[in-house]
Amino acid sequence: MGKILPTLTMENDSLESLSAFLEEPIFLLEADRKRLAESLQVSGDKEAMSAVEQPVAFSSSENTATDALTPIDQETKLESVEEPIPIKGNFSKGILVIHEETNLNPEVMDMLVKMLNACGHSMSEVGLLAAENLENRNMEDFKALNAHVVLKFGRIKHPINQLPISSYEILTEEETEYLFADALTSISEDKGLKRQLWAALQLLFNLSTGPK
Repeated sequence: MGKILPTLTMENDSLESLSAFLEEPIFLLEADRKRLAESLQVSGDKEAMSAVEQPVAFSSSENTATDALTPIDQETKLESVEEPIPIKGNFSKGILVIHEETNLNPEVMDMLVKMLNACGHSMSEVGLLAAENLENRNMEDFKALNAHVVLKFGRIKHPINQLPISSYEILTEEETEYLFADALTSISEDKGLKRQLWAALQLLFNLSTGPK
């Protein structure tokens, strides 16, 4: 039978808890007493750690929708929100002039202004759109401009080219009328092309009964 040893103050609570479930007194050997003291010391350190230093877990609901996306998803989401197609001019009458050139030189602009004036329209009623600003845009973006008359001059990289229309002819699709022609620079340098364009514009704007 082992020697009855006095318990440490640190052990009293645990031993008293055990004695509530045991009917006989608890006897500890010296080696058992040391192991129990060490076990209580380690347990106390762990409890303090869990109460003070345990990392806080944040709920996923606190993250915004953008933070939840991967970098690739975020980039795709940003790209999907595109700016409207840029148009120069007031565009008050929905007459859209799409031109191949990045910028129209003064001579070409003067020719365009005179032709439109002869058709009964001023430049304040027209919107100018460079071909490069139409590239990589779909037909939905284009139709969102709500153009009533589209004059396409020169080569344009856009699905609008799929419309069943030949040069210097007029196509009416839904509520929009289309006229395709050569580049404005080419027309300004060729009297024959000028006559073709003028004849087509007369039909487009119905000049025989007055301008629209």
